[in-house]
Amino acid sequence: MSQNIESKVVVITGASSGIGESTARHLASLGAKVVLGARRTEKLERITQEIRDGGGQAEFLTTDVTVASDLKALVEKAIATFGQVDVIINNAGLMAIAPMSETKTDEWDRMIDINIKGFLYGIAAALPIFEKQGSGHFVNISSVAGVKVFSPGGTVYSGTKFAVRAISEGLRHEVSGKIRTTTIEPGAVDSELKHGSSHQDSSDFVKDFYQIAIPSDSVARAIAYAIEQPADVDINEIVLRPTVQDF
Repeated sequence: MSQNIESKVVVITGASSGIGESTARHLASLGAKVVLGARRTEKLERITQEIRDGGGQAEFLTTDVTVASDLKALVEKAIATFGQVDVIINNAGLMAIAPMSETKTDEWDRMIDINIKGFLYGIAAALPIFEKQGSGHFVNISSVAGVKVFSPGGTVYSGTKFAVRAISEGLRHEVSGKIRTTTIEPGAVDSELKHGSSHQDSSDFVKDFYQIAIPSDSVARAIAYAIEQPADVDINEIVLRPTVQDF
């Protein structure tokens, strides 16, 4: 158990697999009460039950981050179940890699809806609660591609992740004092993110590149490190990559 994580109520989006699932399991093992949101109800049910079977406290709500009311309902579910919300981890994301010349505007829209608007809806759902209680912690998942543009192929994806990083920094500046803001920027991590590309050549490249990927629990431990700090310490940014990743 971690003294500064134990009994904290943590809302996690994109919690049905990958980083979200690993983080839910890890934080629950450290004594947090976790509330899982994602679209795939059956996976949420299984993960939640397995956390409970292991002695943890968990709840879930089927959530589409592109719908603002779903994020509000997820936060309200946490309050109704556990009485408060201490952390929201805005993790849901889509990585659709393709050259700009393919003009995959539907995929651009989808990445903007999930990676930017969905992340903003998470902020909108939690911020009034954090301000009212005088404490709270945003953990926002960006990417190494939000530090350095991944091109060709990842230009729009990088744009969405640069947006997460920029908005997170502005949010930190606006709410600093009692509310903490952490941006996590992972490199290649083993998750379903690598399956997001419909452009065949790009998909083949991504899957080959991801052979170096590190486990998603590597990111879960970084998130736990940020959360477990004393209230007067705000870990603003963590970049982590596989040791062999040069990008």
